[in-house]
Amino acid sequence: MKTYIPGKDAALEESINRFESKLTAAGFNVEPVSWLNPVPNVWSVHIRDVDAPMNFTNGKGASKKAALASALGEYFERLSCNYFYADFYLGKEIADSSFVHYPNEKWFPLTDDDSLPEGLLDQPMSAFYDPDQMLTCSDLIDLQSANEDRGICALPFARQKDQQTVYVPMNIIGNLYVSNGMSAGNTQTEARSQALSEVFERAIKNRIISQRLSMPEIPAEVLAQYPSIQASIDAMVAEGFPIVVYDASMGGNYPVVCVTLFNPHNGTCFTSWGAHPRFQVALERTVTELLQGRSLKDLDVFEAPSFHDEDVADHHNLETHFIDSSGTVSWDMFKDTPDYAFAEWNFEGTSQEEVDWLLAKLHAEDADAYIADYDHLGVNCCRIIVPGWSEIYPPEEVQLCNNNRGTDLRDALGMLLATEYSDDACEFLFDVLEMADFDDSYMVCELMGIAPDAGTIWKSLTIGELKCLLALAMGDLESTQDFAVWSLDYNATIYSQERSVFMRCLIASLELAQDKERDPVEYRRAFGFTYGDSVTEAVWQSITGDIRFYGLTAPEASLTEFGAHQKLLGSYHKLQKAKAAAQD
Repeated sequence: MKTYIPGKDAALEESINRFESKLTAAGFNVEPVSWLNPVPNVWSVHIRDVDAPMNFTNGKGASKKAALASALGEYFERLSCNYFYADFYLGKEIADSSFVHYPNEKWFPLTDDDSLPEGLLDQPMSAFYDPDQMLTCSDLIDLQSANEDRGICALPFARQKDQQTVYVPMNIIGNLYVSNGMSAGNTQTEARSQALSEVFERAIKNRIISQRLSMPEIPAEVLAQYPSIQASIDAMVAEGFPIVVYDASMGGNYPVVCVTLFNPHNGTCFTSWGAHPRFQVALERTVTELLQGRSLKDLDVFEAPSFHDEDVADHHNLETHFIDSSGTVSWDMFKDTPDYAFAEWNFEGTSQEEVDWLLAKLHAEDADAYIADYDHLGVNCCRIIVPGWSEIYPPEEVQLCNNNRGTDLRDALGMLLATEYSDDACEFLFDVLEMADFDDSYMVCELMGIAPDAGTIWKSLTIGELKCLLALAMGDLESTQDFAVWSLDYNATIYSQERSVFMRCLIASLELAQDKERDPVEYRRAFGFTYGDSVTEAVWQSITGDIRFYGLTAPEASLTEFGAHQKLLGSYHKLQKAKAAAQD
């Protein structure tokens, strides 16, 4: 028996079998880890790569098969669009290989004056990303290769108004769009329809939240046309959670639905959003999104509505809504008098007709979509960029918070190993930190684009602790103590027991070392009882300069000492092999 659901160009069984066989053929070992079915007709599943567990996705649907097909589809979109690797440095071998991202990528050499080379972007994109003409070549070096010798890596996109090819720097894609506008489908047009729907969902969601618009409720007689969805809503209401379903179409202009769950147990609320040309699909996606990866006991983590308009409209709050939907919304969204009238919208047609309908709406508002299609894994996937609509982070982030800003930090830490923690290397690293002006709370591995191993110092190492170790190596005991106190306080919940003991011993030992009235020898035995002889000895030798950067091994260029990162690279090599094979 085959199961067909609206909005899909193949039966669920066909999709699942195809997705699983294609993953196996490419060498990926993906398995379901957990299932949830908290209320009728709402399923979700968490799947992950057995060999690279940091690669995982979640799926949702009205049935177990629908949820699995959703999770597998999302897994393909994140593989095909390289999203699993977007935050990581891929190492010198890949940086120097025939291609870093895709065989059709294009490299633009850096210019002598650091101005952007000809051929990047088109005029509308340039005006949007760089209105003041302040972007430089160095801003656009991609994190994954960090290969300045090759220059700027850009990917080809088809501009939908005229099908012209436009090259977009990978750096801009990674910094501004993250996972928005990516999708997989049974056909190319199904993938495109889903990706465009997500662009509308998130853009209209941000517009309604930031402008504090009050939406009309969808009438009960309309919801009654979808009894299985209504049953899910009724089950949540029966558990004590009032549910209101809103028309977020802004007068029928956009295919978006919002479902709000109110939690009277702690005075919070959670808004879920969904979009699709077919009203039924948008509504079902919105309701299943409410409990994706959550049981009814996991609904106490959201925020109370707010009357603070600036906080609600702040782009950091909107970013939080994108990440995990836990941002704040305004009380104004729930006013009895809506800002626009309810419209019973719906568009039904082929997936190609859905794409044409969605693109027409964008073009009518003088926006354009840029599409890159990928099928190197045997599944249709795409990434869609709509400047002014689909950014998750504002364009100025490319200059203010670029994901390549940790490249110098990674190089400087590598120099420490090569020079055996020499004074010059310590001073160089300190200068890098001073010039970069990183916040002390930033995680060092995150800045460097490295996946750290659980239970290691790298997992919890912050810029503040790195400064502590640097100051200690350079003999600045007063600064060391300040950073050590800060580090122990900030990392109290994530430090390993061993690291926590080391930092407590360091703080006490620094106090003793700077006390001219006391002889440290008199306290050595007591310190050994308190912190252990091996830790005490390591701390005291660190203070005298005989040990530097205790417990921390500087990364080599190959990053072989990072087991988790090597698993990630192993996964990427499988993907690169599939891309190369598809090119032949």
